[in-house]
Amino acid sequence: MNHITKLSGALAAILLAAGSVSAQKTSFKFEFGSGKVKDGYTSVTPSTNYTKELGYGFDNESTVKAVDRGGKDPLKASYITNDKPFFFSVDVPEGNYKVTVTFGDAKEATVTTVKAESRRLMLEKVETKPGEFVTKTFVVNIRKPEISAGVKVGLKDRELKKLDWDDKLTLEFNNKKPAVCAVEIAKADDQITVYLAGNSTVVDQDDEPWASWGQMVTRFFKPGVAISDHAESGLTLASFKGSHRLDKVLSTAKAGDYLFVEFGHNDQKEKGPNAGAWKAYTESFKYFIAQAKAKGMISVVVTSTSRRAFSDTTGKVVNTLGDFPAAARKVAQDEGIAMIDVNAMTADFYNALGKERSTKALVHYPANTWPGQGAKPLADNTHFNPYGAYEIAKMVIEGIKSNHLGLEKFIIDAPHFDPSHPDDPDTFSVPVSPPSAVLRAATFAKPDGN
Repeated sequence: MNHITKLSGALAAILLAAGSVSAQKTSFKFEFGSGKVKDGYTSVTPSTNYTKELGYGFDNESTVKAVDRGGKDPLKASYITNDKPFFFSVDVPEGNYKVTVTFGDAKEATVTTVKAESRRLMLEKVETKPGEFVTKTFVVNIRKPEISAGVKVGLKDRELKKLDWDDKLTLEFNNKKPAVCAVEIAKADDQITVYLAGNSTVVDQDDEPWASWGQMVTRFFKPGVAISDHAESGLTLASFKGSHRLDKVLSTAKAGDYLFVEFGHNDQKEKGPNAGAWKAYTESFKYFIAQAKAKGMISVVVTSTSRRAFSDTTGKVVNTLGDFPAAARKVAQDEGIAMIDVNAMTADFYNALGKERSTKALVHYPANTWPGQGAKPLADNTHFNPYGAYEIAKMVIEGIKSNHLGLEKFIIDAPHFDPSHPDDPDTFSVPVSPPSAVLRAATFAKPDGN
């Protein structure tokens, strides 16, 4: 009986170990299409739909088709495409991942934009000529709510099905003619991680037409840097901490990583004897910085984005955030750390566009502009659309460069940007992502904290 028990125990241990190894797989090579598969690669055909058992596949009700051109090189012989955006997901453990994608078509020109997780812009308009193949690599941060035994991030109901917090690395392929030949994914523990702590102006907004700078700034970094956006709509410094989000950041951060902190919009609304810019807000800000310093992290203060509020007298943007931007600047000065004055830059941005045209940077749309929107127009003077978010990401990049942070050497495709001379909103274009109604009902409600 003891002998049988020992054998059963040993078998259980072997099976457990095997399951653990399987669950911890962190390296993948996928070949997309319908042709022969190169050695070492896993075939992904149009019928490879994601299931938990398989652990990878096309996701979120995606439909795709394969184009087979033939040829000697299996990686270039066929590819996956569609005239609508499509998603591909892979189960991975928490961490940073280098993702390498091969694009191209032996006979036609292609254009592909890649987003990750909840609409993080990773690659913008990768173009290939007929017969040309291009390989691009970017870094995606994957996080999960668990921190330690019995402790996890206090997610809001709206976050429970968000792609940012699930068990998968999800890629969205989009544009006029996407052509995905191969995808390689490998865990990369050597990346500098930039953690973002903030509110709805920073969070990865999962539904069009809202967007934030946190999900656009990813596009401006080459491998070497990962962006881990822990922001959420409606949060203050206190509620970010109270929902264990700071604990989550500190649990995965390492020395040399960064903590960018932007709060103010919601802190402004807090009540109580210690509320206010110069009391609880300043104290909490300094607490974040102290905790980050203890981990060997580098903190950066980001002042709150201005609201779109123009003076009827001067025709210029007025400050609606009270002393909070000034308090954030004072914290940076007191602590001797870098500060990126997005508050001032967004005011310059609005003034440059003017009162009417500045609506093109925010969620201002007539009734029935978006599928499912209905007869109610959208008029949000706090939250940004993709164009506004993209421009603010450029402001953050400019702040990194002007402060000469170590991240500067990883910045790509970012010439000097002056918010007083912004890009033309009428020529801006990033492909629209599908509604997340496949995950939950779209409501067109303004993000928390408006």
